[in-house]
Amino acid sequence: MNSMLATEQTTSTPAATAEKPVATHPLLETWAKNERMRHIPSIEWITQKVERDVRKAFEHLWSPFTALAADDPRRTTIEEEFRGFCRAVDRLSEIARHSRNGHAPNDLGERIRQAIQHAITNLHSVDPNLFGRRFPFQTLERSKGEQVYGALLVVLQHLERTKTLVRTIDPGLDERLLEGLVVLANPVDARMLKPIA
Repeated sequence: MNSMLATEQTTSTPAATAEKPVATHPLLETWAKNERMRHIPSIEWITQKVERDVRKAFEHLWSPFTALAADDPRRTTIEEEFRGFCRAVDRLSEIARHSRNGHAPNDLGERIRQAIQHAITNLHSVDPNLFGRRFPFQTLERSKGEQVYGALLVVLQHLERTKTLVRTIDPGLDERLLEGLVVLANPVDARMLKPIA
């Protein structure tokens, strides 16, 4: 019977014990080399959406609200929705933040205007080359692009709710919101307008 103790050394050939070469590069990902996420729009598009569409829509929504009488029962509901919109814009600004904001004014309209301007400033400071790229898997964190885009969607949802409420005050709201969307030009050539002899 041939038995072996656990403490005895085994004899083997050098070829069998030769180790395989180990890769010299690390298997960790880097943020700058990761691909862009297709479900996240570019930071330029998000900034443009806030700068043009959200700001313009807010101004059109705010003017009928300020004209509303103080004792109107609809005023409280609309004001609460404007406050929710302001919190959503502040959240968007906080996620994209690279700077601190000063003290906000007490007036709700001015506070929302300042929040929109601060969000635009913070969105302009985001690096467009890194925005929208997936974080390396070893960080176990979500990408900043997903958070910013999610916050923008919340802002747009609050804006839609506010539009629904303000339409009850001002039936011509949609006409002003869509103003400039379609530019009518004379489709008929000037030569065609001459009478045919």
